[in-house]
Amino acid sequence: MPGRLTTHVLDTAHGRPAAGMEIELFGIEGEERSLLKTARTNDDGRVDGPLLGGDEFAAGIYEIVFHVGAYFAGEPGIPDLPFLGRVPVRFGVSDPEAHYHVPLLVSPWAYSTYRGS
Repeated sequence: MPGRLTTHVLDTAHGRPAAGMEIELFGIEGEERSLLKTARTNDDGRVDGPLLGGDEFAAGIYEIVFHVGAYFAGEPGIPDLPFLGRVPVRFGVSDPEAHYHVPLLVSPWAYSTYRGS
C-alpha cells in the first residue's frame, strides 16, 4: 500500500471516539503554512480516508490542528475560555512511502500523541 497520513482521535474524558471534531492539515515550508485539507472525524473518531496519500503525500513538515475546545464546548464544567482550544501537532515525514498515523488522545485538560501504525 502506498504511503499515507491518517489520524484517530479518542476522547479520554468519556472513554469513546471523538466524533465530529474538526481537523485542519497544513503543509509547512520555512515560515509559510499552507492549508491542505479540512476534515471532520466520523463516529469512530477517524477521518474517512487518509488525510494525504499517493502522489500528494511528500516528504516534508506537516501540522495537524485539532479543534479540541470546540469539541468539548458546552459540556458541564468546561469554562467559556477552555484550557485547550486548538491543539497543533507538527511532525516531519521523511519517508512518503510509509504509513504515518498521528493519533490524539484528548480530554478538556490534557492530550498526548505518538507515531502510530
